[in-house]
Amino acid sequence: MIEILRAVRLGDLVSGTIREAGRLGASVRLDGRLGLVPADIGPLDVSWCRQPDEAIQVGQRVTAEVIAVDPDQARIRLSLAATENPELWAFLKGLRPGEVLSGVVADVQRFGVFVALDDGPPHPVYPGVGFLTIPELSWRRFDNAYEVIDVGQRVVCSVLCFDTTNGEARLSLRALAPDPFQKFADTAVEGQELTGTVTKLVPFGAFVKVAEGAEGLVHLDELASIPVETPDQVVQVGDRVKVAIIGLDRSRRRLLLSRKEAEPDPQSAGAEGGPPRS
Repeated sequence: MIEILRAVRLGDLVSGTIREAGRLGASVRLDGRLGLVPADIGPLDVSWCRQPDEAIQVGQRVTAEVIAVDPDQARIRLSLAATENPELWAFLKGLRPGEVLSGVVADVQRFGVFVALDDGPPHPVYPGVGFLTIPELSWRRFDNAYEVIDVGQRVVCSVLCFDTTNGEARLSLRALAPDPFQKFADTAVEGQELTGTVTKLVPFGAFVKVAEGAEGLVHLDELASIPVETPDQVVQVGDRVKVAIIGLDRSRRRLLLSRKEAEPDPQSAGAEGGPPRS
């Protein structure tokens, strides 16, 4: 079996007979070896435009493309969608990470943005072959995708990868823009004191914007010199506060801040009975 698996290459077209079929995929008998469209990859490797029970039946002869070989599990992962949509599959396979594509925003959803690309065939199901997940729209934080982009807008994006499950090109807008966090990190050092604006309160602390594209967390323990149970005991959204950098991770784009290290003990400025707001 291992020798057979080693002989199989990604991109090979193989034929066989469906021996089992279910809601999430199928197994295929391939010339005496067993190739699998495994259940854990979802139904869209069977077809991008038909339900699995419409596209596959036990005993049916199929031709599929090999998209993964796992010798450890003695499995071959196949895609019937590749042979069902050969023009689109060939276009997507030809894309390379970092390649720049242009197009028009076709639809904006809470989970992402579809882009109708200038080049390549249309998608059989989705409004566009290109797809932007919400985090890839911008380096800055935003609450709604429409703050960054709109239907009908022309965009230029960088290719991240070919999503074989959905038959789309995963794209990024922010990859073509400089990361403002890295610019901030070029001169930031631990212990540095800054003034920023509270942008969001969460149960475990508050987020403070200290520069364009640089927003850090002030943990609950770092909000005041005395214990507080909730961040709104000492700060509110929109407050200007002094903070000190206590942690900076460039690779993960994480900034940790402390208010108690940069501001006087809040008890000194407030009334008795609890920590006042600054």
